[in-house]
Amino acid sequence: MYDHIGLKVGDLDASVRFYLAALAPLGHGLCTRDKGYAGIGPKGEPALWLYQHDGPRGEGAHIAFRASDHAAIQKFHAEGLKAGGRDNGGAGPRKDYSPTYYAAFLIDPDGNNVEAVCT
Repeated sequence: MYDHIGLKVGDLDASVRFYLAALAPLGHGLCTRDKGYAGIGPKGEPALWLYQHDGPRGEGAHIAFRASDHAAIQKFHAEGLKAGGRDNGGAGPRKDYSPTYYAAFLIDPDGNNVEAVCT
């Protein structure tokens, strides 16, 4: 349904480090970068756009990325923590969502809830 998502971030360098580390296990990398923005996604297909924003922070968003398997989700969580994310729910089943839902959650440097999921 979605083509791309844009997030305003307070520290572009910190956000790029976080998202590159957390999303590499899901097959995403840096597609484009300038001093005020970065595009991350599959090779040549930026789908997550980060924009430097010096104004007040918003409430935060929830973004969920599809993962190929449980191992990728576990690595997403571990690498995201190392890159400055905060734990918001470790890798594991979420049977209250559905019987096959497996996910992990991180809070990014700007307070957004970032999820990796496979079903």
